[in-house]
Amino acid sequence: MLLSLGSDHGGFELRKELIVLLQNEGHELIVRGNDDGSPVDYPEIAYQVSADVLEKRSELGILICGTGIGMSNAASRVDGITAALCCNSYMARMARLHNDANILCLGGRVLGKELAWDIVTEFIGNMPLMDEKYIRRRKKVKAIR
Repeated sequence: MLLSLGSDHGGFELRKELIVLLQNEGHELIVRGNDDGSPVDYPEIAYQVSADVLEKRSELGILICGTGIGMSNAASRVDGITAALCCNSYMARMARLHNDANILCLGGRVLGKELAWDIVTEFIGNMPLMDEKYIRRRKKVKAIR
């Protein structure tokens, strides 16, 4: 799978870990954010990953900041993006199956590598929503914008 993966400085270390794990699983990556962990404004990275998803350069996106909250807020402001801040694998599964999320947000300062990997594999391993009741609900959410 082709994924866009971005982080600010708060998610830099976790991003490095996930790059290795994802590449070992055969995923292709577009990596957004700086290469040295120096401070960078998260909205810029959120927009870049969102654009990759919207313009079909990647199938899904993953964003990481210190808590995941900033990235989630920023990406969710982009029309066509449903960003989900997940702190366990059940949330990641439901984000895809019930909410049609196309970007996963993680907290690099609040999640360990193993838990983050479980969340990522659950998110990218599930198909988007198919059940008519969830599709109906998502249409209502999109109408709010």
